[in-house]
Amino acid sequence: MTLNAAKSGSFKIAGDIEVHRLGYGAMRITGEGIWGVPKDRAECLRTLKRLPELGINFIDTANSYGPDVSERLIREALHPYDGMLIATKAGLERPGPNNWTLNGRPDYLIDETRKSLQKLGIEQIALWQLHRIDPKVPAAEQFDAVKFLLDNKLIKHAGLSQVSVADIEDASKVFDVATVQNKYNLIDRGSEDVVDFCEKKGIGFIPWYPLASGDLARPGSLLDRIAVKHGAAPSQIALAWVLKRSPVMLPIPGTSQVKHLEENVAAAEIILTDDEFQELNRASQSKSAP
Repeated sequence: MTLNAAKSGSFKIAGDIEVHRLGYGAMRITGEGIWGVPKDRAECLRTLKRLPELGINFIDTANSYGPDVSERLIREALHPYDGMLIATKAGLERPGPNNWTLNGRPDYLIDETRKSLQKLGIEQIALWQLHRIDPKVPAAEQFDAVKFLLDNKLIKHAGLSQVSVADIEDASKVFDVATVQNKYNLIDRGSEDVVDFCEKKGIGFIPWYPLASGDLARPGSLLDRIAVKHGAAPSQIALAWVLKRSPVMLPIPGTSQVKHLEENVAAAEIILTDDEFQELNRASQSKSAP
């Protein structure tokens, strides 16, 4: 079997930049607690270099991953990114391992974007995302900062992360929202209304933590039975379900190992039947976190 993320289908970010729907999240190519350098740096670089060979042309990272480590490794492995879209984010600071602090001050967002440009070795970020809306800073000021980045061509397209439909509507009054990145998977369906809104508006929806399946993956479960039928792992079925959920869905499973990366890409081969999708849909709604 020839592994190719192109089999997941394609989507045009902001109707402009076409990517294969199965992307890659670059948070895990860092140290423990998403802090510092990775334990196996060489394997992380091998994993990154394998991405274009597997047809993955959409990578999601952030200034806070490491911090800075993820962006620098991506540059080392893949610059000048021929045919690839490297998306990054700002809006979180890192006091230490597993510690995340919101910072939506306009000066911080703008400064960090300039630093990301340098770390990635590019003149313009194709897709930049506000990592979180900081409640300590007026949302309008944060959205104005995003518009500044767009107007000054530091970024080409802008997105939001972990937001509601109301947040998207408010931001859209200031700039065109190209993507939304929320936590979403079989057992966390809290963003259903956001997925539907994004599909209606043609906004890319980037689910983070897309492989989670919790108790649904226990031996003998529906998910397990479907996985056996397809000769796949439960995590691959969970990813196939996410891909089938909406044509604007752009999952970004992350890993620091080539083997796991190839397993994720193999999920693009799996075509769930409508009955299988609906069975999983019903089962996951009963298990989904509120």
